[in-house]
Amino acid sequence: MATLDGSHVKKLIVACDAGMGSSIMLASSLKKLLKKNGVHVEHSAVREIPADADVVVTQNNLAARAREVVTEGTPIVPFQLFMGDPAVARLVEAIQSGSTIEV
Repeated sequence: MATLDGSHVKKLIVACDAGMGSSIMLASSLKKLLKKNGVHVEHSAVREIPADADVVVTQNNLAARAREVVTEGTPIVPFQLFMGDPAVARLVEAIQSGSTIEV
């Protein structure tokens, strides 16, 4: 596990591979939640995660593939539920409050 300082997150990537639109809805929701914090939220295919991502949010079953693509040290927050997942909620809270979390 690594520690993520929410106050340093400026670019958050929601990575997926299914193409069903659920992750686009999550990215849209996160954009609204984090707009006041100046966080740029993007949606990306797992194989195309930008190198300048500060944190990546992806489904549990895609986390290993994401780790192969991201820049070393980039935190990955795996989740199970597209809406209301506790891991994503903890990340949002850390960014909004400028606190740290274990990821």
